[in-house]
Amino acid sequence: MRQQKLKYMRSGGMAVLGILLVMSMPLLAMARQSNPKAELNTTQSQGVLAEKVRHELVMLPWYSVFDNLGFQIEGNNTVVLEGQVVRPTLKSDAGNVVKRIEGVTQVVNNIEVLPVSPNDDRIRIAAYRAIYFQPGMWKYRIQAVPPIHIIVDNGHITLVGVVGSQMDKTLAYMAAERVHGAFSVTDELRVHGG
Repeated sequence: MRQQKLKYMRSGGMAVLGILLVMSMPLLAMARQSNPKAELNTTQSQGVLAEKVRHELVMLPWYSVFDNLGFQIEGNNTVVLEGQVVRPTLKSDAGNVVKRIEGVTQVVNNIEVLPVSPNDDRIRIAAYRAIYFQPGMWKYRIQAVPPIHIIVDNGHITLVGVVGSQMDKTLAYMAAERVHGAFSVTDELRVHGG
C-alpha cells in the first residue's frame, strides 16, 4: 500500500510539474519578444567588446604601418578579423589574442598574408618616406601607431586609415603616386569626423 501511495505521489508530482510548465509557456514567449532595453544592453556590450578587440589588435608587438587590421562583430559575439599583414605570425597572433578576450564566443580569421616580395618591401619603404617625411605630415609620424597604413600587394599601393583633413588625404595620395615602381595607388583614407 505504501509503495502504491509513493508511486501515486511521484506521478502526481510530475503531472503538477507538467501543468506548471505548460502554464509558463506564454510567459516564456513574452520574455523572448524584443525588449528595447535588452537590445540596448546588447549594443552597449558589443561596443565594449569592440573597444577591447581594437585595443588588443593595436597592442600587438609586430603590428606596423604596413599592416591593416580590421574586424566586425557578428551575431553572438563572433569576431571576424579582416585586413592584410606582411608577417604570417601577425595573422595568428591577432587570432589568438582576440580568442582570449572575455565575451568572444568565436573568431573567424580572414586576414590575408601579403606575398613575400623584395620589390614590395622597397615600395613600402619608399611610400613611407614619401608620405611621412613631407612637410605637414610629421604629426602623423610621431604617433605610437601612425594612422596612415601603407598596404603594398604586388606593386599596388593601398592607403588605409584616418587623417585630420582633406588636405592631408590629398597630400598622402599624391606622395604615394610619386613612388617609383608602384603600379597603382588606391586611396581608402578617411577624414576624421567626415
